[in-house]
Amino acid sequence: MMTGDGSLALIALLLHALGFLTLAIVAPLRRLGRPGAFVSIACAIGSLAAAVLSWQQHMGGAVSRRVWEWLPSQGQTLMTVGILADADSSVMLCLVALVACLVQVYSLSYLSDEPAPSFGRYYTYQSLFAFSMMGLVLAPNLAQLFICWELVGLSSYLLIGFWYRKPSAARAAVKAFWITKAGDVGLLIGIVLLWRQAGTFDLTEMRVLVESGALPVAGLSIITFCLYMGAAGKSAQFPMHIWLPDAMEGPTPVSALIHAATMVTAGVYLLLRTEFLFALTPDVLLIVAWVGAFTALLAAVLACVQDDIKRVLAYSTVSQLGYMMTAIGAGFASAGFFHLLTHGLFKALLFLGAGAVIHAVHSNDLPDMGGLARKMPQTAIVFLIGTLSLAGIPLFGGFLSKEEILGAVWAGGLVGPFAVLMLVAFLTAFYMFRVVFLAFYGVPAAAHAHAHGHAHGGHGHHAEPHDPPAAMALPLWILALLSMAVGVYFTFTHPETEFTAPGWLMPAAVGTAVAGILLAWATYQRQIINPVSLASAFGPIRYAAINKFWIDNIFEGIYNVVLLGFSKILGWIDRYIVDGVLNVVSAWTLTSGDDLRTLQTGRAQDYVYGVAVGLLILLLWARWALA
Repeated sequence: MMTGDGSLALIALLLHALGFLTLAIVAPLRRLGRPGAFVSIACAIGSLAAAVLSWQQHMGGAVSRRVWEWLPSQGQTLMTVGILADADSSVMLCLVALVACLVQVYSLSYLSDEPAPSFGRYYTYQSLFAFSMMGLVLAPNLAQLFICWELVGLSSYLLIGFWYRKPSAARAAVKAFWITKAGDVGLLIGIVLLWRQAGTFDLTEMRVLVESGALPVAGLSIITFCLYMGAAGKSAQFPMHIWLPDAMEGPTPVSALIHAATMVTAGVYLLLRTEFLFALTPDVLLIVAWVGAFTALLAAVLACVQDDIKRVLAYSTVSQLGYMMTAIGAGFASAGFFHLLTHGLFKALLFLGAGAVIHAVHSNDLPDMGGLARKMPQTAIVFLIGTLSLAGIPLFGGFLSKEEILGAVWAGGLVGPFAVLMLVAFLTAFYMFRVVFLAFYGVPAAAHAHAHGHAHGGHGHHAEPHDPPAAMALPLWILALLSMAVGVYFTFTHPETEFTAPGWLMPAAVGTAVAGILLAWATYQRQIINPVSLASAFGPIRYAAINKFWIDNIFEGIYNVVLLGFSKILGWIDRYIVDGVLNVVSAWTLTSGDDLRTLQTGRAQDYVYGVAVGLLILLLWARWALA
């Protein structure tokens, strides 16, 4: 079905490529810093406008497909490149374009202290990232999707390690790169096996094969599981979730871009694009659902014990990705995708709001905050809107999408994952309002420090915290208003769903979230419940959570014991067996040569004796042979 040429989607994609190439090639412009930033922002604004127009074209179900031959083979096209714009990819394109644009505007103020060459480098990476992500979203085939998938990994590595002189940032970038690469190996294997089975990389052609029953189902479970491995790496599913909290070492706007609407949702988007394949392998979908639910719970527990505001949000992202994956595992990918879109708005808002707080108090730690609502009223309002959206409160962004996921999981007959997600809904409201009460309403850090007779020397509280400048405030308000608009719209106009949720579900889910908010209020605002007593009540779990359930240690152990141990064994074999054999052979050759060389004395009489002996042997042999 072709109802458009997809020019607008193509323009949205290529504008970011133009921004990247301009800054990468025109070095003086990049080194000047701010002029380079304005070029990148201008491209981002143009891209957003084109993406919105493209979405309007395709929201009614229209499909645009433009492809060009890339790898011809034996008279046929092995691979194409191009775009596939439809309702799903167009709305995802809008989300990526919007968050990329707002993050670039926000960064003008947030990173204003950076040296000009670093500032230009940052915007170069930003443009590359946005282009890569849009290329992934619009990919008409799995081969192009994989190329853009790897480009997203590369550009996120560059952005996470932007402050590369800081050892923790450099380590976090490498960790993110290698953990996601481990999953990408699975994705590549899955794509190659799928091509062997289907004879094409093209998503449209594959869907036709599946619908006509022409795709062999034998071995498809292995293929879909390999595709899921790639998705689990990018979308931080257990046990490959460990890279995402460490990635907070990058600048906060980078966290908003990568960990809200773009890179981490790529895995969820991949499963949405290939849902027709996963529908044929219900056993793999069950794994997706259970791992998603477990990831959601694990990350929610870990978020409850964090004191770093960005790490709370990072674990919250892991948890919400688990939510989306559970809906896909239940067989309702559209519910997971709906939550992906709303989550992109309010999680970007929360990260940028946290950035405004960090910018004001020069610390990521919640104990260094407190009482900020009076000093930063705008930031407090937008952060509260983001938090209520994440908690799933009616009239706010995440309300209906969260209900849809719970309804989808219930409709899919997954009672266990449903119960886990209800518990996660409670924990989500609790840990997010813990942040709100500690940062914005609790005892101000300065008063707290004064009361305990010690000063905050190391955190650089030079000036009184205040609301951010216009370049940072504008993106915050845009995201806050969009989160509210989405929440209000979907609260009153329920979209058509593939399932019917039971009547008790909505009050149960909202009641669970409200209970979490009340517990946080009683503990951290009114001190009715002593926070220390609450923590000690969960002593062993809390201790395990502070140590991240030792999952990082297990990975380090596998690396140190298994990989390094294996490399030591290989090194010993190489040094003593391979090299030893070669050394023995070469030494034997040298000594044999030395021994043979002694036969050549250089004296004439020795050669006469030799000739005589030889002649004598010949005569004896001739006599013996003729006898």
